[in-house]
Amino acid sequence: MASLDGARNEAPRTSLLNDPVIRGIVYQIVVGVLVVGFIVWIVNNTAINLAAQNKTTGFDFLWKTSGFDISFSLFPFDRTSFYWQAFLVGLTNTILVAVIGIFFATLLGFTIGIARLSSNYLISRLATIYVETIRNIPLLLQLFFWYFAVLKAMPAVKDSIALPLDTFINQRGLFVPKPLIDEGFTFVWIALIVALVGWFLLGRWAKARLERTGKRFPVFLAGLFGSALLIAVVWLISGAHLTFEPPVLNRFNFKGGVELPPEFVALAFGLSIYTASFIAETVRGGIQAVSHGQTEAAQALGLKEGDRLRLVVIPQAMRVIIPPLTSQYLNLTKNSSLGAAIGYPELVNVFTGTTLNQTGRAIEVIALTMLVYLTLSLTTSAIMNWYNARVALVER
Repeated sequence: MASLDGARNEAPRTSLLNDPVIRGIVYQIVVGVLVVGFIVWIVNNTAINLAAQNKTTGFDFLWKTSGFDISFSLFPFDRTSFYWQAFLVGLTNTILVAVIGIFFATLLGFTIGIARLSSNYLISRLATIYVETIRNIPLLLQLFFWYFAVLKAMPAVKDSIALPLDTFINQRGLFVPKPLIDEGFTFVWIALIVALVGWFLLGRWAKARLERTGKRFPVFLAGLFGSALLIAVVWLISGAHLTFEPPVLNRFNFKGGVELPPEFVALAFGLSIYTASFIAETVRGGIQAVSHGQTEAAQALGLKEGDRLRLVVIPQAMRVIIPPLTSQYLNLTKNSSLGAAIGYPELVNVFTGTTLNQTGRAIEVIALTMLVYLTLSLTTSAIMNWYNARVALVER
């Protein structure tokens, strides 16, 4: 009987093909082999086609003279510069417009998103009209509007429109004062870095203190006051000087200051305005995701409406806002490539456009461009994921 009971309790054996674990491993091996085979076929086919056309491969072209000018650059560039320098110009121009666009899109997006939930009917309706209008018009069309219909329609240089803080705008772009610093300002930069590190460490200490004692420490005010005091003391001791050189109108153009071409202004403005409409909806959805009981509890504690929003609602809403906000930052960075349509010398225009046409190295140029956008996207995602982990709820 014992042997019969053992036979009954013994699980029936299945074939290897019906075993889900074995079948899953086989499927992964088959898919892996197919992917590797496809890549090998692509590489071999490309090599054969290039050999048939007597074309060479490699990145040696980067050290050859470019022979073209770039209208806007953060560092000196002329026809005698190399292709790798042209690559750096496109890269820095892309990063510049992406950082500026993210900054202003975030400020405007949060403002419009909060305004949409305002109890004031006029403010709420205006914010709604902004969101529904801007996000439903293609970005490329908006860039054309800001560039051709607005900036190119500005008056000539001699009739420039004067803006506050010695700033002027005309057909040639935006002219702003140029900051001038001396060698002693290096110590101020070091003090600024030390202040930021100290502010970060102060925040960590305040958070640990809050969890341990339940007492809140004014991190923002203390950090702001301490940083300002440290920088001011270092500034006075080092004797650093910071002056601004305003643009001055001559007969045909402005002298001094910093000239921001209309292509840059139109792209930065268009990206900020367009992305802000999507960020506004993300912010509105995040705020509405917070339980209304949290607002009622804050109101019962006697907090004002602004304090309720800043101290209770927004910190909890950020856990919902950050993931889609990251996607909007990535979209803004990648949408900067549309600057090629209005002549802004970003990476796609300078490298994938002019450099590719002159060198014919399509594989190398496209590969480098793809690598740049992949790196920028992964870096942005890593920073936002780090911040998301800091504000996420922790199970205890």
